[in-house]
Amino acid sequence: MFTIWAGVDIGKEHHHCVALDTRGERRLSRRVGNGEPELLELIREVLALADPGEVLWAVDTNHGSAALLIGLLLDQGQPMVYLTGLTVHRASAGYRGQSKTDAKDAHVIADQARMRQDLGLLRPGDEVAVDLRVLTARRLDLVNDRTRQINRLREQLLGIFPALERALTRKGRGLVLLLTGYQTPGAIRRIGVRRLESWLKKRGVKNTSALARTAVEAAETQYTALPGEKLAADMVARIARGVLVLDAEIAELDALIEARFHEHPQAKVIETLPGMGPRLGAESIAATGGDLTAFGSPDRLGAVRPIL
Repeated sequence: MFTIWAGVDIGKEHHHCVALDTRGERRLSRRVGNGEPELLELIREVLALADPGEVLWAVDTNHGSAALLIGLLLDQGQPMVYLTGLTVHRASAGYRGQSKTDAKDAHVIADQARMRQDLGLLRPGDEVAVDLRVLTARRLDLVNDRTRQINRLREQLLGIFPALERALTRKGRGLVLLLTGYQTPGAIRRIGVRRLESWLKKRGVKNTSALARTAVEAAETQYTALPGEKLAADMVARIARGVLVLDAEIAELDALIEARFHEHPQAKVIETLPGMGPRLGAESIAATGGDLTAFGSPDRLGAVRPIL
């Protein structure tokens, strides 16, 4: 039976812990460094407050800077729940005081854990789940980087060749690869459709005829060389090469994610669910630590959306 609820507001270098008893009265409130000796001392202090009862720990982050605390608590068999930052933010409005402090957030986390019955316990993740969390997080970073690079590419190209920039709505890597070699209307007109088609085909681009015609037709609409064209063209080529590097790394990660996902014992079951492929399946395993019962119900599992 729980007699102490310990809420921890997670920080990068320091956390703040507040421990409440069954009446919601504060028994401990202090800052603690994010290091093993300091955290072990905190755990001992909180457990001493609960004796002979049990402690329910609650955190507002379940990865990153919270990893050491979570690992120590799991090693000691301590039960723990997770509240999202949004949940804590919304709940804070119902507590006295307008200022946002680490101590207040830790108090809210502890009190919410004390009152709510719908919070699932955090479980130790298996090795596959931990690997998938690393891989899927890295893939998300790369996808965001690629989006930023594409936006920069469009903006740079717009300043020298607006007609070709509009063609960037085409799917596939062909146009980005084209921009590594040809960026200006004059250069594309000089090479012409046939030679441009051959150049693209040698680099493994599909549907080269349509792409080459689109590029040359765009070039035929602009005969004016704009100021700074030479340097801007060089920047376009650099950015385009960067996008292709990101594409290659994303593809490599996709292969790693799919292979690691299929090593998980629940992979076959997950893939039988509507809309669940290796990437979304990997994300669900990463989010739950490999235990789908953490969703609590089929409805909550069905509400999962891909973030990759």
